[in-house]
Amino acid sequence: MSAAILVVDDDISNRKTLEKILRKEGYGVLHAAKGTEALSTIRQEEVSLILSDLKMPGMSGLELLKAARTIDADIEVILMTAYGSVEVAVEAMKEGAYDFISKPFRRIELLKAVRKALEKQALTAENRLLKAKLKASRPGGMLGTSPAMRSALELISQVAPSLANVLIDGESGTGKGLAALALHQQSDRASGPFVHLNCSAIPETLLESELFGYEKGAFTGAHQRRLGRFEHAHKGTLFLDEVGDMSPSLQVKLLRVLQDGAFERLGGNRTISVDVRLVAATNKNLEEEVRARRFREDLYYRLNVIRIHLPPLRDRREDIPLLTQHFLEIYSTKNKRALKTIHPDALAALMDWTWPGNVRELENTIERAVVLSRGETIEISDLPPPLRKHAGSNAGSLTFAIGTPLREIELKMIRETLRHTHGDKNLAAHLLGINARTIYRKLEEIEAIKEA
Repeated sequence: MSAAILVVDDDISNRKTLEKILRKEGYGVLHAAKGTEALSTIRQEEVSLILSDLKMPGMSGLELLKAARTIDADIEVILMTAYGSVEVAVEAMKEGAYDFISKPFRRIELLKAVRKALEKQALTAENRLLKAKLKASRPGGMLGTSPAMRSALELISQVAPSLANVLIDGESGTGKGLAALALHQQSDRASGPFVHLNCSAIPETLLESELFGYEKGAFTGAHQRRLGRFEHAHKGTLFLDEVGDMSPSLQVKLLRVLQDGAFERLGGNRTISVDVRLVAATNKNLEEEVRARRFREDLYYRLNVIRIHLPPLRDRREDIPLLTQHFLEIYSTKNKRALKTIHPDALAALMDWTWPGNVRELENTIERAVVLSRGETIEISDLPPPLRKHAGSNAGSLTFAIGTPLREIELKMIRETLRHTHGDKNLAAHLLGINARTIYRKLEEIEAIKEA
């Protein structure tokens, strides 16, 4: 069975009443008359929530809670009793119960507790899934399961062992530096140096000396010999970031190194040979730069032996939950915070943002949210004002005529949520606060209606 809620009560009439209430709300229900029977069910079935009586013959509800959490640490438990007391409630909460309901309970209160418990369980399950994906992530910190990122990661793995020069292109903040590092770490040069130089961050007058080094007395202030980045990267990888900003005169000198593997330091006349694997990156369109005669065509073809494109975050939105969890773990540890999850509304806001700053902007957003959050879950109020305003102004809405059958409302809501998540069923279930199994079951109903 695919039930998500297990009702445990030695009173059969109570079990039937609870089952009727829950099934009417669309939940799948399993039931057991005693604790040992409930434990057997948990071992055989996927259970998200236990709704158990506290006072039962043999194993009490509190004992069932303790035993159930040893079988499945993520399972949520709500205890019910006609003998409610503050002491018992406190003990139940200490043992990990999600909530405590006194009999006779009101239907609205029961369903509210059930919904919130299942929402927490879904968040916990999503968190566990994201952590598993993070453990399986590639070297160099590159994360992503979207088709565009899988393609880039596979190309990195394929190209890394070769000696071919690689050109990485993509917008600022897409992770070009991480891609270069992944190429190095997966290559035969991984034990050698990885040297990074941002060509746009150094004035043109200094960039040549940074690349090739200089001899003592080469210019005013050159009091001793200094090795350049090419020599430091010998037997390793040299990563030239923003290579499109390099001046024409330096482009000529870089071309010679790529052709001959040799150069002279500034102020010197001795030819120095190096064994360097070159990886370059740019956020410019180098084809356009070549046509505009701002970048040498022969250098472009030397650099562009293998080209790896990193997509902007707006084109790989399905990776946002994975990246969010990654940054959440990093900055929670760094700031000594106990944050564990992100609320579905906050995640929906992240999914809906355009991310002009790409992954770097997302990282900064999560760091800010971790610092400002006051609980264990990042709420939409913890996000920057532009994201909150955008989420509010672009919140999707559906309208239904009075009397529209509940099934039609459910199916339309699921279809619209799937459209918003670009078909990601797990994320859709997360946003709707339901189990992923429910999504699949409802989709089957949609197909059955279409065939009919």
